[in-house]
This record gives sequence, C-alpha cells and structure tokens, in this order.
Amino acid sequence: MRILKFLLQKEFRQIFRNPAILRIIFIMPVMQLLILPLAADYEMKDIKLSVVDLDHSSYSRQLVSKITASGYFKLTGFSASYKGAMNDIEEDRSDLILTIPFRFEKDLVRESENTLFMSVNAINGVKANLGGAYMGMIIQDFNRDVRLKWLEFPRMNPEPLVEVTYSHWFNPLMSYKHFMVPGILVVLITMVGSFLATLNIVKEKEIGTIEQINVTPIKRHYFILGKLIPFWVLGILILTVGLFIARVIYGIIPVGHFYVIYVFAAVYLLAILGLGLLISNYSSNQQQAMLISFFLMMVLILLSGIYTSIDSMPNWAIWFTRLNPVTYFVEVMRMVILKGSGLEDISRHIFTMLGFGLLLNGWAILSYHKRS
Repeated sequence: MRILKFLLQKEFRQIFRNPAILRIIFIMPVMQLLILPLAADYEMKDIKLSVVDLDHSSYSRQLVSKITASGYFKLTGFSASYKGAMNDIEEDRSDLILTIPFRFEKDLVRESENTLFMSVNAINGVKANLGGAYMGMIIQDFNRDVRLKWLEFPRMNPEPLVEVTYSHWFNPLMSYKHFMVPGILVVLITMVGSFLATLNIVKEKEIGTIEQINVTPIKRHYFILGKLIPFWVLGILILTVGLFIARVIYGIIPVGHFYVIYVFAAVYLLAILGLGLLISNYSSNQQQAMLISFFLMMVLILLSGIYTSIDSMPNWAIWFTRLNPVTYFVEVMRMVILKGSGLEDISRHIFTMLGFGLLLNGWAILSYHKRS
C-alpha cells in the first residue's frame, strides 16, 4: 500500500500541474451540460407550411387556423397550385404542403367524408415524421370537432363516443430536458474519463518517464491502480458538478436517492477507465490513442439509447447494446432520476458492470509489460 500511496501522489501532482487537464476536467463538462440540453430537443416547432386551398370555404379556413394555432407550424403562404407549392419545398421555403381539394366543405357535409393530401419534405427524416404526425393529429381533432357539431343529442346519442384520458408517468410534463440531461451527463463522464485514462500511459511512453517506472520493482497491478484511482476520483467529482448544474439550471431533482447514482457511477467508472487504460497499453503515441478512443466512444454513445430508442434498432444492434457499458449507465440514470429506482432495481446493472470492470481492468493489467 505504501507503493500505491507514492504512485497516487505522483499522479495527482502530475494532473494538477497541467492546466490543460484541469480545463478539460471542469470547464468542458460545465459548458457542454449548459449548451447540449438546449440543443437536443425532440420537439419540432416552426415547421414551415404551404397551403394549397382549392376550396376557399369556411371549413378550409377553420382547418388552417387550427393548424397555425397549434404552435408547431409556421404558415409561409398560400399557393394557387400544387406545382407552385412544390417550388417552395425545392427552394427550402417550406417543409410541408397541405392540399385542400375543391368542394371540400360540400362533399364533407353531403358524403360525411373527404380526402386531404399532405406532402412532406423527407430530407430530414425526423422532422418529416414528427411534422406529419403533428398534422395528422390536428386533422383528426378537427374532424372530431366537425362531427360533434353535426350530432343532435336526443335521449340517446346516435353515435357512441369514447373519451380517452391518459397520464405520463415519471415525466408528467413530458419535459425533454428531464429525459436528456441524465443521458448527456453520462456522455460527459464517459468521454472525459475515457480520454484522460487513454492518454495517461501513452503520454508516459512519449516523454520517456515510463522507462524510469519500468526499472523499479513496482508490480503491474499497483501501476494500473495508480493510474486508475485518480481519474476515478475526478470522475466522481465531475458527476457531482453535473448533478449540481442539473438541479440549479434545469431544476432536475432525482426522485431516487443520490447514493444509488454514486454507487453505480463508482462501478461504471472502473469499467470505462479500464477500457481507457487498455487502449493506452496498446497505443504507441497519443494521436493513435485519441483516434481509437474517439472511434470507440462514438460507437458506444450512439448505440447507448440516449438519442434513439433501443427497441427500434435492428436485432444485431440490440444485442450489441447488451455489451455496451454506456447503455447501462444511461438506463440507471433515467431510472433513478425519473422513476426513483433503488439498489435492488438496478442490481442486475451493477453486477453486469462489475463484470465489465473486472474483465477490462484485468486485461489492462495483463497487457501491461514492463520493458527495459
């Protein structure tokens, strides 16, 4: 333990002696946590709408007013023909075209049905899907309002009506920040921890100090622990700063206990730092280590379920997420912060992460060879 104590003193002095590392540790996570949640918004607003109104009736005007009043669509103008509206889409002045056919109101009154045509610019698939879904819901609501006005209410209602009420559990206001901030905090801890651990050993190789350590009788597991523990402590510190910002700036207060988050984060950091040290062992220089780490982190983060639902992924990607440590931390953060889960609820995640930690750190110890 005396040897480990000296190694830890050396590592902490080396970290706090380098102002660039301190900026990465403190300033970068704070700035990203302040900016990213404001940009990662799943809700689409100001979708540019062109209307081709061939009917010019009171119903067509009511429909357009209902659409624009929703707050999701921004009316860019009326076109006399569908071809003119398509020019607006081609010149990026419009995202969606709603065509109201001739005799829309008359046929709706006489035949009790009619057809609207909607064209959506699908260059941006997410915006197209959400815009089309918003428009469909507004039209359904308009259709229901029209039918209710036609109904006469004698003793018995001639058309049965079913009213659906619902509630959003764990996120009643459907705030995307409550959903995204925990995931973004996981990404920051992962990237900072993995990059710093990745550059640690390989930096010693480049400046030549690794040779001085290699000629000492320090055992490999002490050396790896000396590299891992300082960044484990800094990772916990970054998590604390992130939770403080989430509470002060975004008003996010975990429903569950903080100690549940910290217990899992402590185990998770062992795994992710072990991965960084493993990459560092196999890298010859810092540039190579950064490229490998960046590639792996991007794959792990994109397949973690933070931006897209895991259930909507192909089968091979779903299987891969089970081998992805980031997936488990994202799930745990959302479970504890939004749902109030306890240690018993995340026990499977903890044991899985312990397995990752033992595997990666054991591999890092075995792959480190002392050279003369």
